[in-house]
Amino acid sequence: MAAATYPANPALIAFDTSTERMAVAACGPAGEVAWTGAGGAAASATLLREVHAVLAQAGLALAEVDAVAFGAGPGAFTGLRTSCAVAQGLAFGLARPVLAVDSLAVVAEDAPWREGTVWVAMDARMDEVYAAAYRRQGAQWVAVAKPALYTLPALAARWQAEPPSRVAGSALEAFGDRLPVGAAALHPAQTDRAAALLRCARQAWDAGARRDPADALPVYLRDKVALTTAERAQRRAERAGA
Repeated sequence: MAAATYPANPALIAFDTSTERMAVAACGPAGEVAWTGAGGAAASATLLREVHAVLAQAGLALAEVDAVAFGAGPGAFTGLRTSCAVAQGLAFGLARPVLAVDSLAVVAEDAPWREGTVWVAMDARMDEVYAAAYRRQGAQWVAVAKPALYTLPALAARWQAEPPSRVAGSALEAFGDRLPVGAAALHPAQTDRAAALLRCARQAWDAGARRDPADALPVYLRDKVALTTAERAQRRAERAGA
């Protein structure tokens, strides 16, 4: 059987539903199209509609895409399941590979920096943060501190021991001065998450990071969403101490 051949300039569809803002993007004959809108609980009902709308604007039929890229997380569990399920369904139906994109690396890509270490900190609710640190290696972001779920005191302790120089992400506005960012350059707001997602998808394609659709799996870091009475009391004590 002949080995698969892949184009240097692929037609891609990419989407991420790991946060409250849904991002969908595509590149095709009509150029690159990026759309960002309401996500959260609405993502499961609207994602496919937006995928088809973005494909049409990019001049692509679904059957013409070379790969399906999706935000693998970390992020909200329901959103991650939505992205993974839709990516698997589309890719299996089309017999195309998937590209699993680190959702925190998308935030680093959206920030204005291309040198040095960039910390990404996203609000994970329940006084917790999804965080990771990245450095640019060639055209890609490489995690120098892998994505993890931190309590606010745990992330604060890490940053006090190793002060960040650049921080991006929604946790900056969500938690304010409860996170010790010191003199770090900050990028709390998103510029164009969908366009950043598409660039990360293209970087994954160029790196040969294509996967079988069966491997479209979420990066889910939170093992539990309900706390015991003792755990809630401990969290309150940690917040009071912070």
